[in-house]
Amino acid sequence: MRLGTTSYIYPADIITNVRKLAGSVQDIELVLFEADDENNLPDKHVIRELKRIASDNDMSYTVHLPLDLKLAADKSAASIRKALRVIRSTVELAPIGFIVHLENENQNVGLDSERWLDNSVTSLEQLAREIGDPSIICVENLENHSPSLLDLLTERAPVSCCADIGHLWKQGLDPVPHLEQWLPRARIVHMHGIRTRDHTSLSSVDPQKLDPVVRLLDEGFRGVLTFEVFSEADFQDSLEAFGNSVQRVRARDGNKEPGECSPG
Repeated sequence: MRLGTTSYIYPADIITNVRKLAGSVQDIELVLFEADDENNLPDKHVIRELKRIASDNDMSYTVHLPLDLKLAADKSAASIRKALRVIRSTVELAPIGFIVHLENENQNVGLDSERWLDNSVTSLEQLAREIGDPSIICVENLENHSPSLLDLLTERAPVSCCADIGHLWKQGLDPVPHLEQWLPRARIVHMHGIRTRDHTSLSSVDPQKLDPVVRLLDEGFRGVLTFEVFSEADFQDSLEAFGNSVQRVRARDGNKEPGECSPG
């Protein structure tokens, strides 16, 4: 498992964050939440430097596509064009996955899940043609969606999952049954705590909730585990909370030597 975090841990640009994080993580999620024009995307000089840093530090990238995409909408052409701009600007980095939210116009999928599914599959097919490998597209479960939507989607499209554990916790759900279903198709897992808002430190999560999830991941997940937080304090606290959980799980199970987590 490769441990990572976002490219906005420090209040600075992507390059500064990547330089400061290099050596302490194995993957960085490039946060490209806003990409309204080419000026908001990494140019060729930034991409070249990102490649160099990754090569020097045995590091990989994941890319989070913009949050305002409406790829599950009836009219999705503009969102597809925006997604393709981001993909084309970053594909040279050979990301482990492109993370995508599948939203429609009103975010009320429950009214017509079949329409959401049909629109989503059509949009994902267009993105897959650009990438060449649909498994690089990682569809994330969202806090305003039933987890069953991800199950329906992966039955129809050969894409991967981005399992967001924090979103499941926010919905008041036990992540373990969903992870057991999704992990065989998951390239990326997101973890974050819940306080007055989500995307905070894992130290806010009760060990009784955290440890069963960590046990499942520690037993065999070989993808990227991203602490999806946005401050240095939350990142460092999450690393510590995760490491402590790994030690508790391994000591309790008695099948591994307790010690610091060293992902491969």
